Amino acid sequence: MGPARRSVPAALRFLGGLSVPLLLLCPPAAQGDCSLPPEVPNAHPTLSDHDLKSFPEGTTVTYKCNEGFVKVPGKPDSVICLSNNQWSEVAAFCNRSCDVPPRLRFASLKRSFSKQNYFPEGFVVEYDCRPGYRRNQTLSDKLTCLQNFIWSTPDEFCKKKSCPTPGDITHGHVSVTTDISYGASISFSCDTGYRLVGSASSYCSLVDQAVEWSDPLPKCQEIVCPEPQEISNGIIQNPRKTYVYQQSVKYQCNPGFTLIGENSIYCTVKDDLGEWSGLPPECKENSQISKGMPTVQKPSMASVPSTKVPSAPQKTTTVNVPAKQTSAVVPRATTHFRSTSSHKGRGTPSSDANIAAIGHTCITLTVLLMTLVTIG
Repeated sequence: MGPARRSVPAALRFLGGLSVPLLLLCPPAAQGDCSLPPEVPNAHPTLSDHDLKSFPEGTTVTYKCNEGFVKVPGKPDSVICLSNNQWSEVAAFCNRSCDVPPRLRFASLKRSFSKQNYFPEGFVVEYDCRPGYRRNQTLSDKLTCLQNFIWSTPDEFCKKKSCPTPGDITHGHVSVTTDISYGASISFSCDTGYRLVGSASSYCSLVDQAVEWSDPLPKCQEIVCPEPQEISNGIIQNPRKTYVYQQSVKYQCNPGFTLIGENSIYCTVKDDLGEWSGLPPECKENSQISKGMPTVQKPSMASVPSTKVPSAPQKTTTVNVPAKQTSAVVPRATTHFRSTSSHKGRGTPSSDANIAAIGHTCITLTVLLMTLVTIG
């Protein structure tokens, strides 16, 4: 009993004057109350600022995993203050985990793993191919949580399904942009002179669990020009019931009429519609054409008479010579000009004829001079 009695005064002597302040800072827990909840590995209690440092009997405190850790399913994450001022026991329930498995374009996580959020090291998940894809049995459809808590790299174990071969279009073309697998598109076009009847494109889309083209192949319809225009006083040579691209119409005038313009027009295409290359010609009466034409002045040229003596009598001129007071009749040299019209196919008078005419004129003048000298 002696040593026990001495222990209390020794403790008081050790605390000295600090015994009273310590009692005020750390008051003893009330009967049935618990102190701060115990520490849990990789977790912390969810306490508010106004929580006391003592907790009445029956108080429940819940823990939350620290960042980078995930709660292990099935393990408790809270403690309860018991009647003996002690907290209930709790085992570590937070552990490292991979993130949620990646979302794949060609596959989806199996339903059994869809609601799970804890994936420890070595955990394996499986996938199913998405609609429009088929399983490649040579590749694995599983992913594993590795030691560094990163998922293994997935193989492309699901391949796109392919639509049926689209086929061909009469008088048209099928253009495949990439391929004919799920999600791909193709386009259609027609040859010149044909119009597209139907959709201009189609997509390989999902139908139930299979893939099919969204639109059927279109048709290419031949474009027809309107009926050619008739012309007055003329006809269409060898007429057809219909005229299509590049076919022509040839016109002919009735007798006594002349065709004005091009004698033929042809069928062309613009904006998927048929139209003629131009207006038809006209047929005009020949007499109207001649009356309507302006008179053309024909070129004329002067022609000096040749050595041939004209049949008409030459006009004479009386010359008075004052020295002899004798009158003499002297023939007057005359130069005749004749207007000749140039005709198609005929040329101008030759240079030899012109020289002969000039020579004749010179002889006449010489005779006249000699006569005047004689008289004088």
